[in-house]
Amino acid sequence: MKRVVWHVGVLLLLAVLLYPLVWIVAATFKPSAEIVGDLRLLPTDPTTANYGRAVDGVGGVGIGRYFLNSGLLAVLSVVGTVSSSAPAAFAFARLRFRGRSAMFAVMISTLLLPFHVLIIPQYVVFQRLDLVDTYVPLLIGKFLAAEAFFVFLVVQFIRTIPHELDESAKIDGAGPWRIFWNIVLPLARPALVTTAIFTFIWTWNDFFGPLIYLSTPDKYPLPLALQLFIDEAGGSDFGALMAMSVLALVPVVLFFLFFQRFLVEGVSTSGIKG
Repeated sequence: MKRVVWHVGVLLLLAVLLYPLVWIVAATFKPSAEIVGDLRLLPTDPTTANYGRAVDGVGGVGIGRYFLNSGLLAVLSVVGTVSSSAPAAFAFARLRFRGRSAMFAVMISTLLLPFHVLIIPQYVVFQRLDLVDTYVPLLIGKFLAAEAFFVFLVVQFIRTIPHELDESAKIDGAGPWRIFWNIVLPLARPALVTTAIFTFIWTWNDFFGPLIYLSTPDKYPLPLALQLFIDEAGGSDFGALMAMSVLALVPVVLFFLFFQRFLVEGVSTSGIKG
């Protein structure tokens, strides 16, 4: 009886958690007039016209352009974050240099600083450099190891790698760069994959950053394109909005499914293989 009650409770909780997703998918097959104010979950007269209008795009730009912009920002963000966080984390975790502890403390302290405090000074800097309405403000920090959270994540992971591996490499004549490239980097793959997954998802769903720096619809990513369907002065196309929202979920799900198998690989298993 306890097991039955437990499973029923879990299924009810799962239904509550999945309800918003089911509602969004069902809304893509409803006319726009039935989406707002209609309490029925399933559409009475299903239609696929919403997907047709979503593919046509909005603001004179097709959905393919918005997907391309989001994909470009997400891929470049992943490349920049992983390529900059890995060597920075290796330096903090393995190298000995003057001021290392102070620099690491300063980096960690930036996590305590609210993002909104930096919006105005950062915008002023990029405006004076004539970089507003470009992707540079959204990407330059990724390539300069400015993502302190991911640097800290990789540092903590590298610290779990046995130092004996470094000592063995040094005996064979390997320098810091070779130790990083041939030993630490392959063993840190689970942390780097985690960094890539979170960076991709956060960049793909980022709305606030592009809203600040981008003003040309041709450069909008998907989150900004979605808000173009909402017209406060006229009629809002909620059906196309829901359809594009569902289509925007597909790349994120595929990216996670492709890379999730790397998350289960631990340091000890990789060390044995090496």
